[in-house]
Amino acid sequence: MGSPRAQPRLDADNRAFWTGGASGQLHLHRCKDCGTFVHPPRPVCRHCLSENVAPEAVAGTGVVDTFTVNYQKWHPAMEVPYVIARVAIDGAPGVYLTTNIVNCPVEAVDIGDRVRVTFEQQGEIWYPLFEKIA
Repeated sequence: MGSPRAQPRLDADNRAFWTGGASGQLHLHRCKDCGTFVHPPRPVCRHCLSENVAPEAVAGTGVVDTFTVNYQKWHPAMEVPYVIARVAIDGAPGVYLTTNIVNCPVEAVDIGDRVRVTFEQQGEIWYPLFEKIA
């Protein structure tokens, strides 16, 4: 999209997720006791209540679970149309990221498409966006 995005407030829990793109990696929190992925990032596992959670790099690939095309220009700097999608992350059961599908026409996106992460940097934030795998 290239338009300015709302900036998340970085904290100890979400910093790895929002800055992992600097090294080209998608980081998700994972419980070191039960193995459950914890997203959005939190200091406690929602499954076993362990505090032994930490960021872990994942493959950064997934599948478009559902999507919509936005035609509303909510901000003067926004480029429309664009795809808002929910992506099921490979190797991270139960983790779905709401994101944008980029680098292809909006008409080319469909449920079930294989995608991989790409990052868009704005300041110290690296937004995880996804593009179709050819």
